Amino acid sequence: MHYFKSTFTVKGAHMTEQLMQTCRDIIAGVAAEAGFESFEDTPEGVTGYVQEGELDRAALDESLKAFPVSGVGVEYTIEEAEDKDWNETWEEQGFEPIDIDGKCIIHDTVHPVCDESSYDINVVIEARMAFGSGTHETTQLVVEEMLKTDLSNKRLLDCGCGTGILSIVASKAGASDIVAYDIDEWSVSNTEHNAHLNAVDNITVLHGDINVLSHVSGMFDIIVANINRNILLSDIPSLHEVMNKGGILIISGFYEEDAPLLTTRASEVGLSLLSTRQKGNWVELTFHN
Repeated sequence: MHYFKSTFTVKGAHMTEQLMQTCRDIIAGVAAEAGFESFEDTPEGVTGYVQEGELDRAALDESLKAFPVSGVGVEYTIEEAEDKDWNETWEEQGFEPIDIDGKCIIHDTVHPVCDESSYDINVVIEARMAFGSGTHETTQLVVEEMLKTDLSNKRLLDCGCGTGILSIVASKAGASDIVAYDIDEWSVSNTEHNAHLNAVDNITVLHGDINVLSHVSGMFDIIVANINRNILLSDIPSLHEVMNKGGILIISGFYEEDAPLLTTRASEVGLSLLSTRQKGNWVELTFHN
């Protein structure tokens, strides 16, 4: 899979670190809607990566032109990414273990956990060219909601699986059968790799977008989707079609201001809002069928 790398630079006077982080979050949000898949912070802003053919540059330019922070502008350059694992440095450094509600610990192979036995669920992740180490607020929000949901003997669908973290948590929380898919072939490979690391063998991983479900038989009790707003708006009707009556849909990957639009879309197909969770400006919504 061929990628392009874009360097976003935030321009503005009196830039505090808090304001810079707010700008980074907004850039990541609008860039994700324009096709970008993965991001990393830089001192001056954000670096993003997008697959060849997936970038909607007109939409990106329009969003950045109307940047919602007063007195701040964003410039960006775009170039071909080197044909190598551009997450290599990050992967070598890893990330600090993430404790979720004292019930689940997510860590990498670089930072093992001393007392894994104190957690109900222990997940080890090696991120290889895929989004979803657990460090992002949206991943944590979805995992928190999954831990509140009875997954025992349930069939679960993981949309845009990334590193496979949500599928692995589901398996360890008792889900009986899991189907995961991602448009990025690296993510498919990484999900399979991480499932093996965690001794999980009940995840079927498919390469593609929501259309891969046409080749999947049966319905789902739980659906999780940590993807951007526009894809969710497009896919919610199709996700509803493969949900069992009484099923649960857990979505994240969008900002607070997008929640009403997504709630309306869900209600149009017969889904009822059960709960809302929020970290910073990121939101997670849970619906009941």
